[in-house]
Amino acid sequence: MVIAIDGPAGAGKSTVARGVAKALGFTYLDSGAMYRCVAVAALDRRIDPDDGDRLGEMAWGLKIDFDGEAIRLDGKPVGGRIRSPEVTVAASKVSVHPQVRQAMVKRQRELIAAGNYVAEGRDIGTVVSPDAPLKVFLTASEGERARRRARETGQSAEAVRPAMQVRDRRDSTRRHGALRAAGDSLELDTTDLSPDQVVERIVELARERGLA
Repeated sequence: MVIAIDGPAGAGKSTVARGVAKALGFTYLDSGAMYRCVAVAALDRRIDPDDGDRLGEMAWGLKIDFDGEAIRLDGKPVGGRIRSPEVTVAASKVSVHPQVRQAMVKRQRELIAAGNYVAEGRDIGTVVSPDAPLKVFLTASEGERARRRARETGQSAEAVRPAMQVRDRRDSTRRHGALRAAGDSLELDTTDLSPDQVVERIVELARERGLA
């Protein structure tokens, strides 16, 4: 069973999903980190992030697992490298390829089928698990999202905003797994809410629906 939390970069998905998982005793699944692992593997193997055929072939052969909140690629922890600017750019490019998405969606479904998860990403509620009993789509103003991303990267909000806008356009217009809210999802604007307030709201919803 999965609680799906989707939304654009900087909307608070990771922080909120971790908090909800901890509060409910579920496992946290970071789908974006899985695509970042594909990007790391592509960079290490010098595969062009625009080469969908080679990336797809590689992605099907990767072993990606979660150990608590840590993620392992082919049995080895990837650590903070997956959050580097280089990997962030590459991950956005590799994630548009249908072969890569098919491989990652298959793996995500396998994980979800084996336990109770709070999964966050951009297509959990629409593609990975459209039958999820609780779907939440987080949003925030562009300025606030840029400020949050800047705190993560150590850059200024002005520096990260253009890249974030490009990523938003790419994520929302790609042919496979495009970023959009599921028709039956609850949309929460987190601009003026603390992470704890958002977590509390989602936990309350989960308990109202008998999920915990």
